[in-house]
Parts: sequence; C-alpha cells; structure tokens
Amino acid sequence: MRFDILTIFPNIFDSYLKESIIKRAIKNKLIKIHIHDIRDHTKDKHKRVDDVPFGGGAGMVMTPQPLDDAITHIKKKNKGPVIFLTPQGKTFTQTKAEKFATKNQDLILICGRYEGIDQRIRDLHVDQEISIGKFVLTGGELPAMVMLDAISRLIPGVLGKEESHQEDSFSAKLNRKKEYPHYTRPATFKGMEVPEVLLSGHHKKIEDWRKSNTR
Repeated sequence: MRFDILTIFPNIFDSYLKESIIKRAIKNKLIKIHIHDIRDHTKDKHKRVDDVPFGGGAGMVMTPQPLDDAITHIKKKNKGPVIFLTPQGKTFTQTKAEKFATKNQDLILICGRYEGIDQRIRDLHVDQEISIGKFVLTGGELPAMVMLDAISRLIPGVLGKEESHQEDSFSAKLNRKKEYPHYTRPATFKGMEVPEVLLSGHHKKIEDWRKSNTR
C-alpha cells in the first residue's frame, strides 16, 4: 500500500518513519511512504505557497498552483483517492481504517496549514475530507501520521500476528466496543490482585470474562 503525503514541513515525518513498526513495515515493503514538499512545486521565486484571503480576515491561505501541480504529478503514480485532512471533514474511525486497509488502497494525503487550502483545490482534486476530532491543530501532519499508523497496522504482516489487532478497541470482533483490561506479572502489585479467572487457565471462562468487560 502506498501513501503520498503533501506538506510544507516534510522533516516533521523524519523520526516517525524511522522508528518501530512503521520502519519495519517500510523495510519489509509492506507499505510505501513518499513525503512531498509542496514548496518544490511552487512557481513563486520566493518559494511562497500562501497568500492573504480574498475578502479579508486573519491568517493566510495555501495557494492553488503549488498544490495543483503537486497532486497532478503524484497522480501519475498513485491512482488512489485524494484526502484533505481538516477539522471540517468526517471523523476518522477504526471502521474507516479497516476499509482502507482491506482494500489495500493507495492514498494521497494533503496536510493543510494556516487557514487551510484554496477551495478550488478541494473542488478540483479532493475526494474525501477527514478529521481526527473536533479540535483544530496547526497543520495536517499529525492527522496524517494518525491515519498512516491506524491503517498500516491493519495490513497483513505489519504487526506480525493478525490477532494483535483483531481484538483492539472498536474492532468488529469486540462489536466496536472498548477493549477489556489487561494484566501481566506480578499477580499482586501494591495489594491489587489480578482477577482470579485470568490465572485459571480455563480458556472459555477467560473469554467470557473478557466479553463481559468490554465497554
């Protein structure tokens, strides 16, 4: 699965892509991630990618030309949907992550900045608008990482064992409920005991306990 991410701050992704599960998934060629600097596509001699909004108001708006050229260039290799990350979009959920992962669908993610992107880019190119919550961030880079992480871990082979995500919170197996509590050694910690059923070795009783403790 291929992810193309458009941003004006490509270095934000450096450490994230070089650590842990995502690093291993890239190395094992289970996912491909390409970070694109929108400034590379601007025709402005000062490399500007923003301007004041028509009609006035605070803040700046990302100009259409660099994004239009960047998206057009990327679409030559990535035929997947273009997603604009914005608090105005539909909320990202585990169900959406599963759908993207199941389809093994390549994605193009636009990370906005300032007051957002010119509406004409949304009209020309954007297939979906996605939000990670009802709050505002300074840019779309963190939401892009959230989507990348949530989708990638569902791709076969990324986590190693498929069971690792099948009983996650909000998974289909848990009927979209929150996951049950987890315990490990020692059995007693600061006077608090692990539920006895989890120490019993009785698989059916353990399964029943877990089902009754999903929320």
